[in-house]
Amino acid sequence: MSTKLTHTDSNETFALGGDLTVRRLGYGAMRITGDGIWGYPKNPDEAKKVLRRAVELGVNFIDTADSYGPYVSEELIGEALHPYAKGLVIATKAGFVRTGPNQWSMLGRPEYLHQEVEMSLRRLKVERIDLWQLHRIDPKVPVEESLGIIKRLQEQGKIRHVGLSEVKPKEIDQARKVIEIVSVQNQYNLGDRQHEDVVDYCTKHNLAFIPWFPVAAGKLARHGGPLDSAAKRHNATVSQLSLAWLLHRSPVMLPIPGTSSVKHLEENIAAANVKLSDTEWAAIEADAK
Repeated sequence: MSTKLTHTDSNETFALGGDLTVRRLGYGAMRITGDGIWGYPKNPDEAKKVLRRAVELGVNFIDTADSYGPYVSEELIGEALHPYAKGLVIATKAGFVRTGPNQWSMLGRPEYLHQEVEMSLRRLKVERIDLWQLHRIDPKVPVEESLGIIKRLQEQGKIRHVGLSEVKPKEIDQARKVIEIVSVQNQYNLGDRQHEDVVDYCTKHNLAFIPWFPVAAGKLARHGGPLDSAAKRHNATVSQLSLAWLLHRSPVMLPIPGTSSVKHLEENIAAANVKLSDTEWAAIEADAK
């Protein structure tokens, strides 16, 4: 399929927090780090090219986290894209401590989150974070304490909007008693729909749902399988069809496929142009189940 972007001319946007209009197909910046999401990538210049190309293609929502590298992803975004294009929304997260490749430890203590917000501001070279997300709710720290400091930082003008990650509706309700929540970021794709209830919750309450690991894998994506066959019929790839399904699934969906390759980035963004009929989507969903 052609990778020429046309979705900038469509109405495929979402008002994040009610006031930040973003195109619904964004970019996730986890993969512009080293192996195990640790350290710098082998080619930092190529990573910066990917970031710049994403913006050239019309992407105006980029998602990162302090733990990607750690700090590397935020630093590269600041180096590659600052001063930021008008309307570009940068989202980041905190709530993990990194001690080595593929090692993630939850930490939601208020003083730690405060420190990480201040450092994210510095690395991203901004005075206010557009969307700050609690990367995980730390079971050792009441969510009211974790989000209490975030509310104070929001009141100080250092955070615009607040989101959550890997939560269920009950936890979202609990968090919303402390602070306004505008987004939820959970693992979700056509083949992994354990958070169907959260997608429905977000759709009902007009909260952005940001699926990570958005491309279907395993049996569903196998060569000659239903997704592969449908992709071939539409001159698309399985990845593109996976992303197109997410955009079809709910108007609050903001997929953020990540890659360290310009070519793969262009392919992902072109998924916004893939259109199937309701009947075709229903058949694919039935196969997925």
